[in-house]
Amino acid sequence: MRQAAVLIWAAIAAAIPAYGQVGSGLLEGLPRPHDYVLKRSSSYDRTGGNADYRRIAPGETLSLLDEAGPGEVTQLRMWWDDEPTPSVEAPIGDFYGLGLGDYFLYQSLPLAVGPDHALNAFFPMPFRKHAKIAVTNEGKDRVDAFYFNIDYRVYSQPLTDDTLYFHAQYRQAAPSVAIKSNGKNLDGKDNYVWVEAAGRGHFVGVTMSVMENADGWWGEGDDMFFVDGEKLPSINGTGTEDYFLGAWDFGGHAFFYNLFGAPVVGPERAGARWSVYRFHLDSPIPFTKSLKASIEHGHANDRADNYYSVAYWYQTEPHAGFPPLPPVEERLPRLHP
Repeated sequence: MRQAAVLIWAAIAAAIPAYGQVGSGLLEGLPRPHDYVLKRSSSYDRTGGNADYRRIAPGETLSLLDEAGPGEVTQLRMWWDDEPTPSVEAPIGDFYGLGLGDYFLYQSLPLAVGPDHALNAFFPMPFRKHAKIAVTNEGKDRVDAFYFNIDYRVYSQPLTDDTLYFHAQYRQAAPSVAIKSNGKNLDGKDNYVWVEAAGRGHFVGVTMSVMENADGWWGEGDDMFFVDGEKLPSINGTGTEDYFLGAWDFGGHAFFYNLFGAPVVGPERAGARWSVYRFHLDSPIPFTKSLKASIEHGHANDRADNYYSVAYWYQTEPHAGFPPLPPVEERLPRLHP
């Protein structure tokens, strides 16, 4: 969450499934032997007591994991194999699908939120030589009780050469800019962009939150994916609720499933809050050179609502540079009538 991520963050936990397995595959793989040693980096009390937490002063960065590889970790800033810039950078809440500074319960395959303030991630995150995960308190107050558990595997054999690295990137447009047009949008020029990646990899999903700045239905925008430098999208959707696998403005009902959901559904008026997610674990979107994943904000980008998102993908290194993470004050949601 943006301010809450550093002020009232309570717990972070993770465990990873067998790489490449989804759903029932988790159970099917149990009878087979596993060639790794499971380890954990956590905030447990080193004295044997029950003070299983860390305090984080304003401006302080806490190292959650700093281990040699080869290995695989599941868990807000993450570096793989001593790279100069992180492959994962996002406010904690947004990384777990909690946009707009709100806590709510939901369950999907790669991300889940349990009571109370328990954030869980199950994305496999392989590394060959070294993994580093850190969290920074960007708030004005001290975090008095930060709990974390990071389970990771240590392999006896090197990872295969074609193993891709996990990436996640936060973006926002608060507000997005409404475009006056003839109602046509073929090239996605002014779309809200989830991610622009360079290299070889595949896109596996996005979490997104929206605050409406005007009355009416905000979600008439089409998703557009531009693969390997395409001028026109080879994947073009039919509307926001369709991309997130709902229909008809989500019918006014919140829902959440393994691969898609809208756990927060508001009324169609200014100030309303919405949170949605879609994971392509059944069929990731591959790219060999580059990918631009985007969505319209309103039909042909005719609305100026606030958008906040985290995109998730796997790719080779090096990765393209990330846009600067906005300061905390700019990440706090507020109405722009």
